[in-house]
Amino acid sequence: MAESDFNELLHAAEQLSAEVEGSGDLPKVERTLRQVLEASTELWSRVTQAGAQDIQAHLLLGSKGVDLPQLSQKLDVLSARKTFQPLEPIPDADIQSFLKNEKENAILSIIEETHRSCFDDTEKLQWEHIESEWKQEKQKALNALAGASEEFLNLSLQPEPSIINDTVTSGVRSLLDNQEMAYAKQVIDYNKIVVQGVIRPSLVEKFSQVADSLNDKKVSELWEMVRYMSQVPPRATADPLASRVLPQVRNVLISQARKYLEDRYKTYMTSVVMGNLQQARRGGVPGTFPLVRSFVAIRVPPGMPGLEDGLVEDQPFWPLVYYCLRCGDIPAALHCAKQAGSGMDEFCSVLEELVNSKDKRLSSRLETLVKFQYRRHIRNTTDPFKRAVYCVIGSCDVNDEHSEVAKAADDYLWLKLCQIREEDSTDTQGTDRMTYSHLQSLLLEEYGESHYNAHEQPHVYFQVLILTGQYEAAIEFLARIEKLRVHSVHIAIALNELHLLGIPANVQAPLLSVDPGDKPPARRLNLARLIMLYVRKFEATDPKEALQYYYFLRNMKGPEGGNLFMTCVSDLALESREFDLLLGVLEPTGMRIPGLIDTFQGVQADTKLIIGQVAMDSERKGMFEDAIKLYDLAGNHEKVLSLMTSMLSQVVHQINRPGSLRSRLQELANNITNRYRGQQINCSPDTASTFFLLRDLLIFFDQYHAQEYVPALETITKTKLIPMALVEVEERVNSFKRLGEEICRNIPDVLLATMNMLYVQYNKTKGGDPNSSGTGRLEDKHLSYFREKARAITSFAGTVPYRMPGDTNSRLVQMEILMH
Repeated sequence: MAESDFNELLHAAEQLSAEVEGSGDLPKVERTLRQVLEASTELWSRVTQAGAQDIQAHLLLGSKGVDLPQLSQKLDVLSARKTFQPLEPIPDADIQSFLKNEKENAILSIIEETHRSCFDDTEKLQWEHIESEWKQEKQKALNALAGASEEFLNLSLQPEPSIINDTVTSGVRSLLDNQEMAYAKQVIDYNKIVVQGVIRPSLVEKFSQVADSLNDKKVSELWEMVRYMSQVPPRATADPLASRVLPQVRNVLISQARKYLEDRYKTYMTSVVMGNLQQARRGGVPGTFPLVRSFVAIRVPPGMPGLEDGLVEDQPFWPLVYYCLRCGDIPAALHCAKQAGSGMDEFCSVLEELVNSKDKRLSSRLETLVKFQYRRHIRNTTDPFKRAVYCVIGSCDVNDEHSEVAKAADDYLWLKLCQIREEDSTDTQGTDRMTYSHLQSLLLEEYGESHYNAHEQPHVYFQVLILTGQYEAAIEFLARIEKLRVHSVHIAIALNELHLLGIPANVQAPLLSVDPGDKPPARRLNLARLIMLYVRKFEATDPKEALQYYYFLRNMKGPEGGNLFMTCVSDLALESREFDLLLGVLEPTGMRIPGLIDTFQGVQADTKLIIGQVAMDSERKGMFEDAIKLYDLAGNHEKVLSLMTSMLSQVVHQINRPGSLRSRLQELANNITNRYRGQQINCSPDTASTFFLLRDLLIFFDQYHAQEYVPALETITKTKLIPMALVEVEERVNSFKRLGEEICRNIPDVLLATMNMLYVQYNKTKGGDPNSSGTGRLEDKHLSYFREKARAITSFAGTVPYRMPGDTNSRLVQMEILMH
């Protein structure tokens, strides 16, 4: 049988072999069995040497048509060694190779430079991160040290708290430095005067005194400029920017800026002369002209080429006139011109008209003559001081920067301010005129920060902006310089108190914005944002000082239309949670101990409204317990009791555990009840009755959970909430319809608790517990007493128009049945 099977298999194999050879579709095996065995052995040896990971790589890449051994051989041939090696020198005649080397050198240099730059940037970021972490750890250490000291734990409230001396709150060291604390003291004194309603002092003068006390010349100069530029007439319109473009206000701004630059230059000339007395040969004669003569003797070298029209007292004439004008002393310039002789009669008449002019300007007729003379004779003169003098007094050639004379930003700015002529000028051509807005745009937009190297010389750029009446842009720039930010904030506050600062209508606007309705290049400064950014640094540690700064925002509207001062106070209270310190505390007698907010009571600040705002924000954020206390502090009884009923209704049936929400609410409810007893409650009768009913239910459930069943039944009976007899069912059902949702939702728990107590009492009266048959027998009237109460409860539960949850009705009926 086996032999025949083998023969059949052999026959089938030969037939298959013949078919394969005939078809040619399948490959023909040319290897012998020995060759197949040797190939398998070789493949196995390679696989065992390559390892499991290489096997998986072979399989993965092989499935994608990639020959991994061949790819590895190609990669081995490649080498990056030659790529970054120095290029070999080549003969100068080989132009093609030379250009190739240059190209490769350029690529290599770019790669190297990029690598170095990336490494430097990475290292810089790493050190910045390390420094930031170190500062945070240092602050934590300082706070920990402050918290450990007993002297920082005095939180006693005084009727009139001393804001500055208490630089520590809740054991955390103040984050205000000496400069900020000095400014804050002046802010507090000023706000106190505002609240009292007496005549307000000038904040500019107050802050200038602080700046002088810092012994920093640059800071004193900042405030000196603000003092000059804040002396403008009262505003004619409600908008400071609209007032600023009025001719009378604009002329005062230009005059004050020139006066500051002239007074400062006179002080500078005095210091130069005093430092070179031997060369100056000043003598003892007082006055501007002797000072200018001595200054010219030092600054203008003898025999300077190009100077014209001779000497006056051994000094060149036109430099003397120019520096007299530069000091703002036109009579001194006239005195110099008169000494020059009869050749200057026409020029003397021009100066005489300037002396008699109120705004230091020539009449239109005479100014036209000066311009005509400048175009014909003076423009091409070699004397730079002569050209500058004519341009100053006649507003000639406004595009000439006079770099030989005006070498500093002060000189250039003074020269341009002298040349300003507005549209009402007689110069109808308008081609040779410098307007105030043109000068502002030139300095702010065309030249800008890069021209003045503003971040290296912030005082210079601030000066050109503030002296051209661009308060908002000047303050915003200063606020971006960290060491000068404190001064910028207080400059903004001082100018705003004088109604000189343009602020946007929307407090959510950027720090510096452009209003399409304003005349270019006017900007508006978001004072609210500036103050809040400044206060954010120390509001957590110095809430007293933070309140003082927020008080400046009392006339602004918040994002939702409310008073911005109240909004900031609310945010501060909610973030710091210093409700007692900021808003005050209620004593058991109902009297309120004043908080820091009471400092501002009176002028545009109602303490109750502020506390009410904080309470509303607390309620909106879901901080209901805080909201209840704050509404209570504000005297809003309606909100206090409505929130209490809403929260009590959710926990009244729970077991009273120490520290739980129910425990806290019960304590608060007892305090409220004690304080409200004997006084008129300003709320609706329904709200009050619901609260007092829930308070009784608190007592009822406490007695129930303590298994004090007899007093618990007495308590629930006094509430008249559920019937205790069949005759009371109809009345209680009618009363139920008038109950609020807060009471209705607790009725099922009240019914179950009462029925359970009746069932326990029934079994006790019967003489046994629910699981054993009682042996003692009492009078049937006591048992029927409990049955009647149980029947009344089940009747009430089935009749009351309220859908009972779950199996409440079935449980009630079951217990009633067990009592029969």
